[in-house]
Formats: sequence, structure tokens, C-alpha cells
Amino acid sequence: MATSADLDYPFAEPPAQGTVCDVAPGVRWLRMGLPFELDHINLWLLADSGGWTIVDTGIGNSATRAAWETVFESALDGRPVHRVLVTHYHPDHAGNAAWLCERFGVALWMTRGEFLTVHAIHAGMASYTPDASGALYRRNGLDEARVAALSRRGDLFRRLVPEFPGSHRRLNDGATIDIDGRAWRVIGGHGHSPEHAALYCEATNVLISGDMLLPKISTNVAVRPIDPDGDPLGMFLESIRRFLPLPEDVLVLPSHGMPFRGAHARVAALEAHHAARLRELLVACAESPKSAVDVLPVLFRRPLGDGQIFFAMGEAIAHLHYLHESGQVARTIDAQGVARYAPARAQTRAAA
Repeated sequence: MATSADLDYPFAEPPAQGTVCDVAPGVRWLRMGLPFELDHINLWLLADSGGWTIVDTGIGNSATRAAWETVFESALDGRPVHRVLVTHYHPDHAGNAAWLCERFGVALWMTRGEFLTVHAIHAGMASYTPDASGALYRRNGLDEARVAALSRRGDLFRRLVPEFPGSHRRLNDGATIDIDGRAWRVIGGHGHSPEHAALYCEATNVLISGDMLLPKISTNVAVRPIDPDGDPLGMFLESIRRFLPLPEDVLVLPSHGMPFRGAHARVAALEAHHAARLRELLVACAESPKSAVDVLPVLFRRPLGDGQIFFAMGEAIAHLHYLHESGQVARTIDAQGVARYAPARAQTRAAA
């Protein structure tokens, strides 16, 4: 199985915050800090007909905007911004979209699913509420104390995405965007977010992969209250296989970690990683029917704080749903209303 060490990393160091690094013809790399365990995001400037296209924006706080001001002064070469393109709705990608669009008087480019998700979260609609999240986690075994702890986190999303544009230019899977005379093709992805947009330029053999293909960590793939019985892991695995027709030596520009070559090997490694976790879950479920909370120690070999439970629960539910959708486990609901999973054949024998 290929590992992150088997990938080719053409750049030794990331650019310092507020500076840029040229990584391909017409592509500049910048990095912004994040106040989380994952402490950075990579953003991109694409040369665009005498100006720039910004790809992803960082979280909407004063520190990130101060870093952007430095970039405006030192890295745009006196050229204007023509558009802001956001790969998906998460705060580290969308947080400054409104601020940037308003500052430069330009349109936001984004897929419809991601655009509407931001507005649904801001409006507290379509199950993007603490109550809906609590109900999902209770159904999957989380105790009331930890459900309450999650509620006390407050509205983190709106703090990191304080405002958002009311309109957008829609991106669609398979569409091409002309940026400085080069065609960038949208490669849609699912599982990590509703309608993620990666971008591939054949002329320069560059893939801006967003969060769909990262060099060292596995993208968060989680069940959310809007789709409580969904199979995001299945969608994610299908989505990353869309990168396999690209050349093996494509330069991958990920949102986190270092740019790398070796996309095919990385897809294979992610498939193997999830296959191993699924096998471990099957073994655990064979011992006794398991809820998502029960299998957290199987998937995560470290203590989880209250802030990490949000991501961990979604991942655990997603892996159990994948096994359920593929017929490998059966689901029952116990007397407390908690979903539990056991190997399907074991369930069949018990019923007989």
C-alpha cells in the first residue's frame, strides 16, 4: 500500500503567511493559519487576464483578513481580482468569500449545493440546527452530557463565516472555466461536502483538489442530520476514483498539507485505509451489536475532546452506514432508540 512517504513533494517548505510561492504557470500558493488542530489552509491565486482568480478564502476572522491585506500589497503585482471561487462550504474555504467579493466588486463562483448549504446553516434550516444534530447523535449512542457539550460550542460556523454573498455564478461538474486562456475543468465530488468542486487544468497538468485528495490525512467523511441515513463514505470513494483518469504525474494542490505528485497512489492508499477500518468494524460488530459510539475506539486510537466528537461521530456513523448499504451488517434499533449494527448473517441466524 502506498503511503504519504511514497509521494513526490516538489516543494520543500510552504510559503510564510502573507507571502506567495509560484507552483505552476499562472498559479501562486499562499497559506493561512487556522485556530484548530489542523492549523492551516492552502489557498491559490490564478493569473486571470491581467488580474487574478482567488480559489478559497480562509476563515472570516481579523487575523486571516490581515494576512490577506499583506498579500494584496505584496503579491498581486498591482493587478485586480476578477473572481472568487470557493471549492466548498466549510468555513476555512468560504469564510471570507463575502468580504473578498465586496472588496473587489466581483462574483462568487461556487456549486449550487455548496452555496445553498451556507445559507441553510446561516438560517438554521434543513436540519442545520443543534437540535437536529443532537437527535442524530442520540440515535447513534451519544450520551446526554456529550450532546449538551456539543450544543455549548455555540454557532461556530457563523462566527467563522460571518456573512455570505446572496448570489453566485454556478459551477457544474464537468464544466470548463477559461482562466487566462487555460481551460480548468470542474471535477465534482461528494461525501466530504454536498457538491465539492475540484479543478483540473490539462494544459499545465495541475489539479486543485480542495479537500477531496489530501497527501497525509484522510478527509473527514461524515453523516449529517440533513441526510441521516446517507452513505457519504460510498460517495467519497466513488468521487476520488474520478481522479484516476488524470495523468499519474499531475501536480496536486491540496487544501491541507504540501503539493504532491502521485494522485493514483494516494487514491489507492485512501481506499486501502478505509477498507482496513471497515474490516476492523466488522470484527467489532461480530463480538456484539455496536452503535457508532461503541466503535469510536476502533476508528480513533486517541482520546477525543468535545470538539472532536462532532467529526468523529459523523465518521463512525458513515462507516457503519457503508457496511449497512453494502449488506455486510444489519441495523436494529434497541429499546432506547439507539441504532446498533451486527454482521448481516449473524442477524439472519438469530432471526431463524
